[in-house]
Amino acid sequence: MTAKDVLLRCLDQAYDRRSWHGPNLRGAIRGVSAAQAVWRPRADRHNIWEIVVHAAYWKYIVRRRLTGERRGSFPLAGSNWFRRSRADNAAWAADVVLLRDQHRLLRRVVETPNTARPQPNNSFALISGIVAHDLYHAGQIQLLKRLMAHRRRS
Repeated sequence: MTAKDVLLRCLDQAYDRRSWHGPNLRGAIRGVSAAQAVWRPRADRHNIWEIVVHAAYWKYIVRRRLTGERRGSFPLAGSNWFRRSRADNAAWAADVVLLRDQHRLLRRVVETPNTARPQPNNSFALISGIVAHDLYHAGQIQLLKRLMAHRRRS
């Protein structure tokens, strides 16, 4: 197995493929409604929906850094954190698709050989970093779902 194969497998496991560690990012949001996605534990905390769009944004950033693509090609205006506070099923579904699409675009870049990438070590750091980022936020989402369920029972 090549280093590229390992990175692709890790990228997939962190996003939507079965692995030993439990829910990946896609699994963590499976079945989450728009109403659940906008729930916040406190007014000054992010919700599941904002985490999803944040994860999509950083997949875009990693892809842009790997390809040298210019800024401004992310489908949403803004950067990093995107406020989401109104439960809208169509908008929630669109942002879940945004995450999926950004993952696919990033995966395609990692999969495609490119000898023009100047710093392979930096590529490894970027790709392994986005894997960790997906898993970190999958865990955050799992905690938010449990906290939401606990608060509803109380």
